[in-house]
Amino acid sequence: MFAAALPSRSRRRPRASAPLALLAALVLAGCATRPPPALEGTVATPAAWAGQAAVQGSAAATPQDLAQWWRQLGDAQLTGLVERALQSHTSMRSARAAVEQARAQRDVQAAGLLPSVNASGSAQRSRSNGSTGNTFQAGLDASWEPDLFGRLSSGVRASEADLLAAEEGVAAAQVALAAEVAVNYISLRSQQQRLQIARQNLAAQSETAQIVQWRVQAGLASSLAAEQARAAVEQTAAQVPTLQAGIAQARHALAVLTGQPPAALDEALAAHAPVPQPPVDLALAFPADTLRQRPDVRQAEQRVRAAWERVAQAEAQRMPSLRISGTLGLRALTLGALTGGGATVASLLSSVSLPVFDGGALRAQVRAQEAALQQAQVGYEESVLTALKDVEDALVALQGDRDRLQRLSAAAEAAGNAALLAQNQYASGLVDFQTVLDTQRTLLSAQDSVASTAASVSTDHVRLYKALGGGWPAP
Repeated sequence: MFAAALPSRSRRRPRASAPLALLAALVLAGCATRPPPALEGTVATPAAWAGQAAVQGSAAATPQDLAQWWRQLGDAQLTGLVERALQSHTSMRSARAAVEQARAQRDVQAAGLLPSVNASGSAQRSRSNGSTGNTFQAGLDASWEPDLFGRLSSGVRASEADLLAAEEGVAAAQVALAAEVAVNYISLRSQQQRLQIARQNLAAQSETAQIVQWRVQAGLASSLAAEQARAAVEQTAAQVPTLQAGIAQARHALAVLTGQPPAALDEALAAHAPVPQPPVDLALAFPADTLRQRPDVRQAEQRVRAAWERVAQAEAQRMPSLRISGTLGLRALTLGALTGGGATVASLLSSVSLPVFDGGALRAQVRAQEAALQQAQVGYEESVLTALKDVEDALVALQGDRDRLQRLSAAAEAAGNAALLAQNQYASGLVDFQTVLDTQRTLLSAQDSVASTAASVSTDHVRLYKALGGGWPAP
């Protein structure tokens, strides 16, 4: 009989272990994760920059040089303004707060992987048929949901990707802010230089107008020449208030960028200073390297990863879920009796739920997350194309402004010589006064254009640094 019973026990053993095998398979399925989509190669990157000639022959720059490119401009005041802005501007504070929010959301998702325990207590007094009784309870309630199909872990990974995207948002804000401070500072110094040029030409024109007035009084010139000279002086003088207003507005912008009231930097930036000149040994990274160091591209990549994990999370919502809960408590008629062993109450409960019919809501949620993933992938491609365009645009502008500056410098030199010759020949009676006026106007225009274009060259370098992802240490 005993021997005959052995085969029947052995036949029942596989059926008895089937639930364990199923549970093990579910756990393994939950631990398995799909690899995120490969983003490299989604947008074809050129082997070299089309505008490489703009910085041809440049020396290699270190990552630190690119991370703090504003130090390469050699202006201590600009460096101080940038570093203060990175600490105090509202955009940086908001970006850091977004990181803290994303970190807290990640922690909330991670807490779902752990059991939850709640403590409770109650006291009740009741009266029935003239008798009064008390009931006291105290206990702990615990529950845990095993992550069988990876729904919870996918949510954690999605929140982790959101956190990394928020951190890249801080980097992107710093890159943009450093460039904005530098552009406004260059504009300030450029308008101060142009104001000096206008005042110098105004002084020369005023001196010429005085000479013409003396010649009119001596009968050597007509009143027409005197009026022409006065008109030229007033036209030049009219440029001064416009430049002064631009200088004040640039100071106000810099003050706000550094987290201060608009007039806070009026005294500190009142003295004129030259326009910061970038170094000539600017180095360009390869296009692929640029994409890796630009924070907005890395931020878009993390958003794709977050969307990918949320697709997996939505798919896991359609699978069965298991929940285990238990209670350990004390119940007695008096407080003193709660410590007795007979007052202990314990229970353990496990439940399995499986979506059967929901009108297609869970399937629609999967489709919605897949559409969000497609949007994130398109956003990544757009960020890559924008990064490539920003660099190429900056290189084209830099090359064009450099060529223009060279021509304008030669024109300004010739205009200065022409103005001097015209003034001397007018004093000798060899040319009329209209020639003097024309040469003075040409000189003012040429000198003002040189100052503006020199500032544009510096601004082009700043925009190139920004396009290359400068302003934040590359990972």
